[in-house]
Amino acid sequence: MTEPPPQDPTAAHQEQHTVSDPATLKALAHPLRLKILRRLAAAGPATATALASSLDQNTGTLSYHLRQLARAGLIEDDPDHAANGRERWWRGVRGTEVRRPPRSDLSAAERVVVEELDRAHLQEDLELVRRHADRPAEEDEWAPGSRSTLHLTQEELREFHDAYLELLQRFRRERTGAGPGTRPVAVRWFGIPLDDPPD
Repeated sequence: MTEPPPQDPTAAHQEQHTVSDPATLKALAHPLRLKILRRLAAAGPATATALASSLDQNTGTLSYHLRQLARAGLIEDDPDHAANGRERWWRGVRGTEVRRPPRSDLSAAERVVVEELDRAHLQEDLELVRRHADRPAEEDEWAPGSRSTLHLTQEELREFHDAYLELLQRFRRERTGAGPGTRPVAVRWFGIPLDDPPD
């Protein structure tokens, strides 16, 4: 298998589509649905039966959550696996980037949905932190990390965030286009002030 040619960052950006509407966020605000999406992103297309087995769920439960994700436009039928009367194969919709809208733009009901999604993300991230801390020694080269404290203005923090998103875009590729030796890697970044908010 030969190494794929470098991706054109502009073309990759054009393939991305951002979703931030409350209905889509509500469909995401469930831990199992997040696990389904992560599994599809990491391992590729799968059937409800295969996902149920890998996520230790029953097929009926998995099928329900798959329908919710499909209704929200987050997963779709995999064209490389025609159903032919058999079980459907699902894949994540390519190029989907989920963004949380500013809280000031949300209604009270929509804020509740976003808070549910935040809690689901928090549980997922805590599990990733545990996996990072408990990683075997041979995985050290696959688990770099950094912890820093910066003194920034609000504008500088936004600039840092935008630069991070540009860096993600530079390295983003579909699983099917990844070359030999690649692995799915979870990458996280957030910033939080360490002092009290100004009056």
